[in-house]
Amino acid sequence: MADAAVRTAGPEDVAEIARIHRDTWRTAYADLLPPEVLADLDVSRTAPRWAEAVAHGQVLVATEGRWIVGFCLAGLAPDEEVAAADGTLPEDAATTALVSTLLVEPRWGRRGHGGRLLATAAEALRDRGATRGIAWIPEADKASTAFYRSAGWTADGTVRTLDAGGRPLREIRVSGVLTLLLRR
Repeated sequence: MADAAVRTAGPEDVAEIARIHRDTWRTAYADLLPPEVLADLDVSRTAPRWAEAVAHGQVLVATEGRWIVGFCLAGLAPDEEVAAADGTLPEDAATTALVSTLLVEPRWGRRGHGGRLLATAAEALRDRGATRGIAWIPEADKASTAFYRSAGWTADGTVRTLDAGGRPLREIRVSGVLTLLLRR
C-alpha cells in the first residue's frame, strides 16, 4: 500500500469529496435507498454544502498516495442529535461529538482508511473538549455497524426513521469513547 494519511480538507478537495459522497452512496446504499434518491445525488448541488463544511475546518480526508480515498465530517453534536427519544439531554450533551459522515470509497475499503479517519477525528474532537462520540447509521448497514463496533462504539438504544424518497429508512445511534485504540 502506498503512503496512507489523514489531513484536514482544503477548498481544492471539495469536488473530490462531493464525488466520493455520490459514488459511495450509490454503491453502499443501493439496497437501502430508492434508485431515484441515489440518481438525484448531484455533485453540483452537494459541493456547496461540502465547501461550507470544509471552510469551517470540520472535514478530514483520507489519502493513499496522491488519491483522496475517503472523508469524515465531525464536530460537536447539536442537542437534537444527542437527545434521548423523549427529548431529554444526557449530562454530557455539551461534550458529545457527532460524526455526521464517514465514507471511504468502496474500492479503497478494508485498508484502514476508515479507522484512521475516525481516530484522527476523535483526537481533534478531544482537543476541543469532547468526551464521547455518536454517529447515526442505517440499521441495515452491517458494514458500518461492524466498523463502529470494532472501534468500541455500540448502539445506545436510540432509533429514528427518516423519509428516504417515500421509503422509511431506520437509523440507529451508536456511541463510544473518543480514546480509540485504532491503528493510524
